[in-house]
Amino acid sequence: MSAASIQQMADRVAELMETRLKVAGRGLEEKLRRGGRKLPRRERNAATELAKAAAMAQNPKLFMQLDQEAIAQAYGTCLRHLGGLQKWDRRRAFFDGWLLSVVTSMVVLAAIIAAILRWRGYF
Repeated sequence: MSAASIQQMADRVAELMETRLKVAGRGLEEKLRRGGRKLPRRERNAATELAKAAAMAQNPKLFMQLDQEAIAQAYGTCLRHLGGLQKWDRRRAFFDGWLLSVVTSMVVLAAIIAAILRWRGYF
């Protein structure tokens, strides 16, 4: 992993924060400062670690001290959270579940009413 790829990872997370969380700013550090509270703690810590790694990667001596595996895990954590469902997909899934629940309740209610009417002799 090179310094450029670490910077690309940080840029990608910053881009996702801008599109998904509507956080303005120039880089990942500034976006974390402005909108880090919108992220859960685990993802915020991973994004902070990635931002620090991107800053350290600019210096060749500090770049050698970076843990490449930890950076990859932090990037994966951020992508899993920020790359999830869009807002409209979540709303549609909620509406679909609600509609299925209502239809199921209506079918069960109709079956109960039909059973009661049959038991009373109307059918």
